[in-house]
Amino acid sequence: MVLFAGLCAGAMDAMAEYGLNFPDPVTRIGQDIYGVHMLTMQIATWLLVIVVLVMVYILFTFRKSKGYQADQHFHKSWFGRWSWVMVPAMVLMVDLTIAGSAQSTLERFWNAPKQFCSDEGADPERCFDMNVKVIGHQWWWEYEFPEYGVEYQGEFYPVTVESRPTDEATAGEHYLRDVDNPIVLPVGRTIRYLNTSADVLHAWWVPELGFKRDSIPGYVMETWAKIDADKVGTYRGQCAELCGTWHSKMPIVINAVTVEEFERWIENKKSTLLASLIEANAAKEWTMEELYTKGEAAYNTKCSACHRPDGGGLPPAFPPLRGSKVALGPVVDHLKMVLRGKNTMPAWAMLSDLEIAAIVTYERNAWGNATGDVVQPSAVQAAR
Repeated sequence: MVLFAGLCAGAMDAMAEYGLNFPDPVTRIGQDIYGVHMLTMQIATWLLVIVVLVMVYILFTFRKSKGYQADQHFHKSWFGRWSWVMVPAMVLMVDLTIAGSAQSTLERFWNAPKQFCSDEGADPERCFDMNVKVIGHQWWWEYEFPEYGVEYQGEFYPVTVESRPTDEATAGEHYLRDVDNPIVLPVGRTIRYLNTSADVLHAWWVPELGFKRDSIPGYVMETWAKIDADKVGTYRGQCAELCGTWHSKMPIVINAVTVEEFERWIENKKSTLLASLIEANAAKEWTMEELYTKGEAAYNTKCSACHRPDGGGLPPAFPPLRGSKVALGPVVDHLKMVLRGKNTMPAWAMLSDLEIAAIVTYERNAWGNATGDVVQPSAVQAAR
């Protein structure tokens, strides 16, 4: 009994250490899910205590050393027969107790438009303050803000953020939990998240938001959350679906800020986006040095995860580019490979002509390839 008391005391100390539990949620739906979790754990804990006490009592009271013999006809007794009914019924009652809270939580989670629209016939699209498209890549995250962007040459370009993990020296204590470009979101606004993937299965998970959602190629999975107005801060998550070699290096970082700060951040992103569009579409001939420098930076952020910074690749899934037939072969074939993709390599047609021209120029002249080819954006446009 002394040992059992010690175990109980240790368990109480562990329960007091909330660092072993889920982090405090910052959304209403997260609080609801957390409540269901705590209810389940409380019931499970009490059941465990009761079962252990009964087992300890039986073992010490009816032990062989006191002369007790095993009842060979227990199954024919009243309790022996009806326990097969009573025990499952008790378990079912426990399940139904949890299911009641879980059902209401799921309804609030899935039927978000009904909560935020005052009119019965309101357009569900207008039931959210904003949308964020979350795109999983091997192995980084891309975020798109469909309502925020710039008009350029008759086309609308949404603000996008490419979020990649930082190295150990830069991340410090947050190694594998930090990114170069955190996503910035406003508190107090109802946000719909549209999850998808550009290659394989991923799962976008930020514990404080209270949910995780699969990102499936070819599908758009919808979720929503509203960060409480007083919960300004930084929240970290990660990919929760085994997606490949660098699965552990797909962290998520959210900077939750006030609406005013978010608007300033968006305006700054829009200005940067417009400047990049003007530069990418400039009718000029780029030099080898300019394209090589831009291509090296773009390659290290977009291509090095698979093909490695030294061009050595990760065979057999991702072949090396150093000395490869693609990088040393015809420029047109190289451009088509980048634009259309092949096998596990996704198509990169969403990049600007300048970005692709710079990347191809870099790949054809780095790591000793030294073809001397200078690929202009006009060549990319022709290859499209």
